This record gives sequence, structure tokens and C-alpha cells, in this order.
Amino acid sequence: MIKCSFPECSNEGIKKSRLSVEGYLISSGKKAYSFREAYQQFQYCKEHHDKLMQEVWNRVKKTEQKDDDHVAPTSI
Repeated sequence: MIKCSFPECSNEGIKKSRLSVEGYLISSGKKAYSFREAYQQFQYCKEHHDKLMQEVWNRVKKTEQKDDDHVAPTSI
């Protein structure tokens, strides 16, 4: 059993994700030969995965002014 990557959660990690606990894609910093190898992977229980996805969606939906300099929430 793979444990959920969310701090202090002991549930089984059933959802594989590239979202960090903060809700951002995380680069490994290593040279990678494919997109899959370029990012760390996390395992989350359904509850924490759903929570992270909701937080990302909320940031995307915000109606504040966005221009060409706006950084997508998954780009960091």
C-alpha cells in the first residue's frame, strides 16, 4: 500500500498526481527524456486529491484581471 502524500494522512494513496500538496506541478530539476519523467509524482487519497483539484479550479476561475503575464496555477 502506498500512503497518501498529504502531510499527516495515513490513508492509502489511490490517485497518482503531479500536483504538490500546495496544488502546483513540481519539476524534479533532472534532465528528463519525456514529460512523464520531468515531474515528481505524488499519491493521494480520494479526499485530498479532490481537495487539491478544487483549489486549482478555484484559482483558475477567479474573476480578477488576467493578462498575458498571468501565470497559470499549474506552471510553478
